[in-house]
Amino acid sequence: MDALSRGRLLHKLADLLERDRVILATLETMDTGKPFLQAYFIDLEGCIKTLRYYAGWADKIQGRTIPVDDSFVCFTRHEPMGVCGAITPWNFPLLMLVWKMAPALCCGNTLVIKPAEQTPLTSLYIGSLIKEVGFPPGVVNIVPGYGPTAGAAISMHHSIDKIAFTGSTKVGKLIKEAASKSNLKRVTLELGGKNPCIVCADADLDLAVECAHQGVFFNQGQCCTAASRVFVEEQIYPEFVKRSVEYAKKRLVGDPFDARTEQGPQIDQNQFDKILELIESGKKEGAKLECGGLAIEDRGLFIKPTVFSEVTDNMRIAKEEIFGPVQPIMKFKSIEEVIRRANSTEYGLTAAVFTKNLDRALTLASALQSGTVWINCYNALYAQAPFGGFKMSGNGRELGEYALAEYTEVKTVTIKLSQKSP
Repeated sequence: MDALSRGRLLHKLADLLERDRVILATLETMDTGKPFLQAYFIDLEGCIKTLRYYAGWADKIQGRTIPVDDSFVCFTRHEPMGVCGAITPWNFPLLMLVWKMAPALCCGNTLVIKPAEQTPLTSLYIGSLIKEVGFPPGVVNIVPGYGPTAGAAISMHHSIDKIAFTGSTKVGKLIKEAASKSNLKRVTLELGGKNPCIVCADADLDLAVECAHQGVFFNQGQCCTAASRVFVEEQIYPEFVKRSVEYAKKRLVGDPFDARTEQGPQIDQNQFDKILELIESGKKEGAKLECGGLAIEDRGLFIKPTVFSEVTDNMRIAKEEIFGPVQPIMKFKSIEEVIRRANSTEYGLTAAVFTKNLDRALTLASALQSGTVWINCYNALYAQAPFGGFKMSGNGRELGEYALAEYTEVKTVTIKLSQKSP
């Protein structure tokens, strides 16, 4: 299939996502527990924009002509990888599928997709839309199953040329190991994060409090980009904590199909128990529980929005990825100190800085060891901008033009001319 036709199919798939947006958002809410309006306005919007972005790229992927010796012509071709595996997570099942599928198809690859076993519904529905659009049979293959069986088979398979995974660092290591033991397939990993959110004394406090709140509680806290280490300069620390507690206490927890709901249930019992265990560790290790800290009784897997103050770097809630509605707030005295502390983690996915001082913002953006740094905003993600992590937050990049390199091989072609150029 030629490149222009691939782009047309991706545009048609985006059209069908717009047509069936309510159905897909409903399935996503049923599967994950996230509020319906979030699924409709954020997840589906991101899917549609990503498909259209890569539809536009399909016939614009090109190599370069390279000047070499006079008697040779040298150029590069960007060719499809071949068969790509995609293993998607349960927190953003549809969005993460599209982040992988759109650039892979745009570049001319075929796909084997394994959705998370907890949340397969939207992936299977997308399969019906792909068939309706008219993608050739076998181009996209969706294989529901468990990680140790279906996921491991994809990771080890000698006929799969590349694998893209979003999930935990622990599983990411297993996938990379499997890739190395099989055919050295290319691997893109988007893994965990323990993301610093730095609030300087000169920041717009209302903006910083709101962004830090949404940054950690969005999607029930089940987000790799969660602002799970909030560093606040000591001059404004008491006021920041006070306002953060007020925000948390007002956050509405309940039925995700209720338009007023801001926070639904956690994904499953295992995650629910892990979050509560980490909350208990915060209490035992001396953090001050400002609000929340327990489950909502008789309501299933719901946890009250939780805020801890007086958190120190050695506490588990400051070191481990909680993946739940828990906000640890720490204080700092100087920029040098907060840079050192923010970087003292094995992760490096995202970071945020709130300040009105441009020099300070750029200094921090340069010093922070993170794949993405937001200044005076949070979770500002766009199909055009690359996303990925430093250190143990992953390898490679998704989104933007950068993602095209993850799904193509570069071939160099050199031709000897019969005579030198004049």
